[in-house]
Amino acid sequence: MSVNATSGTLSEPKLASQGFNLALIWMLCIAGIGLAAGLYAFVKGHHHVYGVFREVPWGILISTYAFFAITSTGLCLLAAIGHAFGGTPLAPLGNRAVFLSIVTILSAFMAIGLELENPWRMLIYNVTSPNLSSNIWWMGTLYGMAVSCMFVEFLAILTRRYSLALAIGVVGALAEVGANTNLGAVFATLSARPFWYGAQLPVYFLCSAVMSGAAALILFTHLSYRMRKAPMEAGTLAGVQSAGKILALTIFLLMVATVWRFISFYTGGNEAAIVAAENLIKGPMATNFWVFETIIGMVLPLLILVGTRMESMPAMSAASVMALVGAFFQRFDLVAAGQQVSVWYSWNHNASTYLGYSPSAGELLVVLGALGLCGAGFLMGERLFGRVFRAEGDH
Repeated sequence: MSVNATSGTLSEPKLASQGFNLALIWMLCIAGIGLAAGLYAFVKGHHHVYGVFREVPWGILISTYAFFAITSTGLCLLAAIGHAFGGTPLAPLGNRAVFLSIVTILSAFMAIGLELENPWRMLIYNVTSPNLSSNIWWMGTLYGMAVSCMFVEFLAILTRRYSLALAIGVVGALAEVGANTNLGAVFATLSARPFWYGAQLPVYFLCSAVMSGAAALILFTHLSYRMRKAPMEAGTLAGVQSAGKILALTIFLLMVATVWRFISFYTGGNEAAIVAAENLIKGPMATNFWVFETIIGMVLPLLILVGTRMESMPAMSAASVMALVGAFFQRFDLVAAGQQVSVWYSWNHNASTYLGYSPSAGELLVVLGALGLCGAGFLMGERLFGRVFRAEGDH
């Protein structure tokens, strides 16, 4: 089989329209504004531009990084399943999942790169002085390995070297799982933060990854066909419906995990963990937890998916949007609530007042920039590689 890949054989000419180009320009402008805000923070000082402070050092940029990185892991896993087991309904979605995994991890890197005051130090010392006992070192190293594997895998797909793509894709998926669970362990191994501490978060993050990946794959696949104004092929529709079943199952599992997580706080006897949990249940962050994380993020999507039996594409897409919104707030609530109880609470119960944190305008612009980069990446991928994404049964 020929390995030559040209723009004419890969691109999607149907998308060369004024409306599409305008949407792409808007996404690139949003990404540029976010990048400019992050660069301004480097010049002015992060402590002046961002809303974090000494007692709450991690803010919405950390949660945004976690949101995109976790979504990337889910997309990579679904792609590996579709490619490794070619007879599965997910197979027609595999190529798009690989590309979206690259786009989301680059969006994550944008968020974390602009959050760190000296990101270049991470690049230098990650190599020159590795700390093998550090979860953050393993997370960064494994995500770097994963994105390298995904680039090679996608290049192999473009050149139709499918055996190489499969092998590299499996390695990339394993690296993503390792990076994702280490990301969970960054929180789970901090005994000074009882709301995070415990063995559940790495597995919780992995389940969240599959949920977010399935939701992103459904949403972006639906959008791609809406942009083309073309009917979805039978094989692709079957794949999207399978992703919908995965989405419903993982939402249910996350609901169960969330219930048991809060039960463990109240039965574990740690007062600081209880105070943090009550911040979400009936405290300042209750709206985030009950409205966005629980109702919009889990209850409504599950009811929509079960009620429609995955037979309505618009309904599945709407459920996916809700699930992704809920996932974003899950990451933010986890990061913020875990820090808003003072580490000195066990010595001074007068410190039970929640430490206030609100994202600054600069942080929100960087978040929008990461979302803009993700949107621009999706649009450029559909324009440049649209025919590759619609190839069925070839991998």
